[in-house]
Amino acid sequence: MIDALVVPMQQGVFELLLSPLFWILEAWYWLLVQVYHVTGLEMLSPDYRFMYRAILVGLCIGIVAPLIGTFLVHRQLALIGDALAHTAFAGVAVGLFLNAILDLGVSPYLTAVVVAVIAALVIELISEVTDAYNDVSMAIVLSTGFALGSTLISINAGGLSVGIDQYLFGNLSTVSPTNAVILLALFVAIVGTVAVTRNQLLYVTFDETAAAVSGLSVNWYNRILVMLTALVVVGAMQIMGVILVAAMLVVPVAAASQLSRSFTESIYVSIVLAEAAVLLGIGVAYYGRATGGPVIVLVAVGIYVIAVLAGKVRTALTGQTAPSTGRIEVNRAPSTGDKHE
Repeated sequence: MIDALVVPMQQGVFELLLSPLFWILEAWYWLLVQVYHVTGLEMLSPDYRFMYRAILVGLCIGIVAPLIGTFLVHRQLALIGDALAHTAFAGVAVGLFLNAILDLGVSPYLTAVVVAVIAALVIELISEVTDAYNDVSMAIVLSTGFALGSTLISINAGGLSVGIDQYLFGNLSTVSPTNAVILLALFVAIVGTVAVTRNQLLYVTFDETAAAVSGLSVNWYNRILVMLTALVVVGAMQIMGVILVAAMLVVPVAAASQLSRSFTESIYVSIVLAEAAVLLGIGVAYYGRATGGPVIVLVAVGIYVIAVLAGKVRTALTGQTAPSTGRIEVNRAPSTGDKHE
């Protein structure tokens, strides 16, 4: 009897805290209904509200993934997204396991957030304590996370294996209102944190030694970056799946590096390219009756190929070569405060 009262109470408190974001979701529904009346696109029919949520989640991912991915690529940490995606899968398995055993009614994406953030901190801790290269710590966490998830699924295969493919490959039709709102909350947290710490993250990205000498806590900002990556991974996992989630952190950024001349410009260009990949990918997936995540990745890779060719043409015409991802010019000097802006 107590459990029957406590679980609805917890769900009510959760929905109360996120109620402003549910209002935003309702406003998004209204906006796309108006777009449908103007365009007549079948996938924007009011009967397909799951597509409204999939598009909203995709657009948010198209901003935060390249926003964080730009820092990761320039720090040669492109594969950390893959490692955290596999640990986020373990978090999903933990949530499903707890719901099956204890009937908690907790969203697996919430447990995925917790586990992924812990894994991100563990990656940094291993690197700091053992002086191991980042790829070593990422490999350890990746294998541990996926092993944990697989073990929990195998323990209660009948209860957990059902629908597990949606977490591995993503699914446009399974983005629930609650999961969409969770993604909106993650979006606000990620963008807000980057806005506050942008200069410090930039300094640490391009000159870690100088940042340490100037008094910045390099380890602290490294932890912030990997935790933000964990949040992006969990959000993107809803439509991209564990296997493909890292692509949105890397491919648009790699494409932008062929066209951009400064770090800030590369962020903006990568966001534009990521949004194009998301919208085109969702459209092609819907009308082609295909899985959304893989199509989005294929479109993103196609955009990358076009960007490379465009860079080659520009080089041939102007003689200016595109900078490598590690040497894009910083057009604004980062600093520990406002003095050096």
